[in-house]
Amino acid sequence: MAEQLNQRDIYGKTLAELGRSDSNIVVLDADLSGSTKTSVFAKEFPERFFDFGIAEQNMLAAASGLASCGKTVFASSFAMFATGRAWEQIRNGVAYNKFDVKIVATHAGITVGPDGASHQALEDIAILRVIPNMSIIVPCDGPQAREAVIAAAGNKGPFYVRIARCKVPTVENKGEFKFGKAQVLRRGKDAAIIACGIMVSQALTAADNLAAKGIEVSVINMHTIKPLDTAAVIDAAGSTKGIVVCEEHSIYGGLGSAVCEVVAENHPAKVLRVGVKNRFGQSGEPDELLKEYNLTSQDIEKAVSAIVV
Repeated sequence: MAEQLNQRDIYGKTLAELGRSDSNIVVLDADLSGSTKTSVFAKEFPERFFDFGIAEQNMLAAASGLASCGKTVFASSFAMFATGRAWEQIRNGVAYNKFDVKIVATHAGITVGPDGASHQALEDIAILRVIPNMSIIVPCDGPQAREAVIAAAGNKGPFYVRIARCKVPTVENKGEFKFGKAQVLRRGKDAAIIACGIMVSQALTAADNLAAKGIEVSVINMHTIKPLDTAAVIDAAGSTKGIVVCEEHSIYGGLGSAVCEVVAENHPAKVLRVGVKNRFGQSGEPDELLKEYNLTSQDIEKAVSAIVV
């Protein structure tokens, strides 16, 4: 069984690792450092850590100021508040100026669980994807969370890295992580599953079950949402009967929309989306919510079956 790791813990450790090698890195948080795990960096480098309290707009405005002075800034909070509450500061302060600010948000999607709809960001990818100069990474597991943070630190400009609250299964044999380049985990002729975040492991389970039924599917880990690996999408559209896109996010504006845009402009093909369909979240345990919102491997199987029939 795949090892279950917490992406937040790995984020905290990776931040501290980066802090040891680069004294130019500063870290900001909004009263949630114990949850986002920026507290690991704060303990080791208190002079480079700033807690803004419950004031995300102020945090992102200050991040722009620090970046304008040459700092590489990591700013963290829950995804709902880091993106939704501070959208104007991200757009006008961070992205417009191409500042070196890395927004690493935790507690994304419905698997936040009992905290409920007010804390479950299902629109964050959409509202940041539309902003020019913004790069977006949604790592699929713990080790890839580390790779995503390192990639963000190593590339100048605004980044959004979206990570989960709960532990997630480690995806084996992913190959080398390259920013902007999808990872093809399986190859099949019947359909392609393009997934991001925690849905990648669900997609692999679905692929195993479908293989037992004689249905061969490709599984693509689209960890970078922006810039999207358009070549991987076009190849999937041209080499299979259709695409199923899976994300723990609204079906509007996120990975599903991005894939549909590429397909419509380059290689028309059938695309079905497994995601949250025009609903807010609600309180519940993560596994219960994945079932309620039709984000399980069984739901992916049904979508693939609808394509290959």
